[in-house]
Amino acid sequence: MNRPAPMTSMQRVVTALSHQAPDRVPFFLLNSLHGARELGLSIKDYFAAAETVAEGQLRMQAKYRHDCLYAFFYAAIEVEAWGGEVVFVDDGPPNAGLPLIRQPEAIRGLTAPRIDDCPCLTRVLAAIAGMKARVGDTVPIIGVVISPFSLPVMQMGFEGYLTLMAEQPDLFERLMAVNTAFCVAWANAQLRAGATAICYFDPVSSTTIIPRALYLKTGQRVARQTLSQIQGPSATHFASGRCLSIVDDVVETGTAIVGVSAEEDLAALKKACRGRLTLLGNLNGITMRHWDDAQAEAAVKTAIDKVGAGGGFILADNHGEIPWQVPESVLMAISEAVHRWGSC
Repeated sequence: MNRPAPMTSMQRVVTALSHQAPDRVPFFLLNSLHGARELGLSIKDYFAAAETVAEGQLRMQAKYRHDCLYAFFYAAIEVEAWGGEVVFVDDGPPNAGLPLIRQPEAIRGLTAPRIDDCPCLTRVLAAIAGMKARVGDTVPIIGVVISPFSLPVMQMGFEGYLTLMAEQPDLFERLMAVNTAFCVAWANAQLRAGATAICYFDPVSSTTIIPRALYLKTGQRVARQTLSQIQGPSATHFASGRCLSIVDDVVETGTAIVGVSAEEDLAALKKACRGRLTLLGNLNGITMRHWDDAQAEAAVKTAIDKVGAGGGFILADNHGEIPWQVPESVLMAISEAVHRWGSC
């Protein structure tokens, strides 16, 4: 009896998104930083060229046999495009420097940058195009945007943003309009360059940060407006934040995937999302730094046992960015465990 040919990564992910059983559970290793180590470069030098990021992603996808290429450089790249400062470190993601919006009144004159005028963004587009040229439609390429609702944390600082939201609704709406225009243009540019889908990072919308009532008035409304203008499929990621109590509201935004927290139970999330959203998660990237092979295998097996059957699940870390301190041995152990236990 002939066994069916294994699926490509694209076929596997599309099948899972259709809430059907693929040949095995798909998994994403969202290791944006580890390509630097793979190529023997500093993190700053790695992100300085599109070619190195593309090569790093391609090598890691081949090495760990996971199911995506991740076009994410670093979150602060978006404030860099607006003229903000980026602070590079040797052992972690680059961070945003001082807020570029120092006074709320500056929002009145704020204009979104043009994508083509931002070298940091055109590098990302070139990296996506380079990956697309190598894999075609066999492996999903994941583009990334920060939601218009969450970007202000880097633009003006958390305290200043929360104060703006509560006390100056007119300026809040102005900032959302400018950020939405930028987010839509940035997402669609990535799709045109060859990205398969867009990951919409929206941590401020999680119930870890704000209550559901405020989410419905702000983050959910902004997500509906933004995602409706993005010309491709989207995944909403709350970057470790909790979302179980707002699953129905997330469905209404039109997204296809939800990135879920290690602080919530996968089985409960699968029940809430069944047939409507695909789960992405929820391995704990912080504790992952200290796992041995047995712990990695146990975490993978537990997740697959809970929610792997019947599609609707992609195994990944819970934050959307695996820490630099997670060793290669752990990533390899995760890969081997998925290939051992993930057959559907």
